[in-house]
Amino acid sequence: MSVRIVTDSTADLPATLAQQLEVTVVPLTVNFGDEAFRDGVDINAPEFLEKLKASKTLPSTSQPSPSAFEDVYRALLEQGHDIVSVHISGKLSGTMNSALLAQSELGEEGRIRIIDSQWTSMALGMTVMRAAHAAQAGKPVNEVVQIVEDACARTHLLLFCDTLEYLKRGGRVGMAGAFLGNLLNVKPMLTLKDGVVAPVERVRTRTRAVEYLWNWASAFPQVEDFCALHVASPEDAESLRARIAARYPDAANHVADVGPVVATHAGPGAVGIALIA
Repeated sequence: MSVRIVTDSTADLPATLAQQLEVTVVPLTVNFGDEAFRDGVDINAPEFLEKLKASKTLPSTSQPSPSAFEDVYRALLEQGHDIVSVHISGKLSGTMNSALLAQSELGEEGRIRIIDSQWTSMALGMTVMRAAHAAQAGKPVNEVVQIVEDACARTHLLLFCDTLEYLKRGGRVGMAGAFLGNLLNVKPMLTLKDGVVAPVERVRTRTRAVEYLWNWASAFPQVEDFCALHVASPEDAESLRARIAARYPDAANHVADVGPVVATHAGPGAVGIALIA
């Protein structure tokens, strides 16, 4: 019995890569007023940014319904697959809860294994990629779960936002709000700690923020995989990718657009590094 991987659209996996890896992506939704767009289906990153520029109000996001997961799970089960379903931190989104409700409704807890990665964006995406490679190599479900849990435990994420405004309005600022206050012209360096947005440092300029990311990433003794991720900042992301790739020449590396759902909360100009050490 083969294993298939399911994730959600906050993993920011490009559609072509998800298809190659046989990963099923359940989309979250971005809402502009009365208009609803499925992340990665009805709207992609460039389209989202254009719409954001033209919108008078900030968008909101919503999780997939349990029935969306139920449909995906049922189809894969009927094809004879076991399922490992890896998702955004349950403290950032109700997506995990929807997946668990679908699992319960189907009564297939043994064949559907659901994992809270405690990450998002490509910090989640890289763990999903590892799961997919293991599944395609024919690993049994228990071994795939172990590989995912090991990757999640060794994943690290650091990013900066041009402003905290998007996180504040989206209610995702977490512990960072009290730390950063209302300081102007500060680039907040943020991570996820136990699945919640947490502050790391306050940096005064964008140039220093990019350098902070480089110094942080280059301090690891060994890096296996990394991704430079960004919202409308491809030059900064590519520059970081090239520098980190030179530091860790054996590491698999990527540059990724942050997708519409995560970009709703991070805002334009955000840049980060996700890595597995």
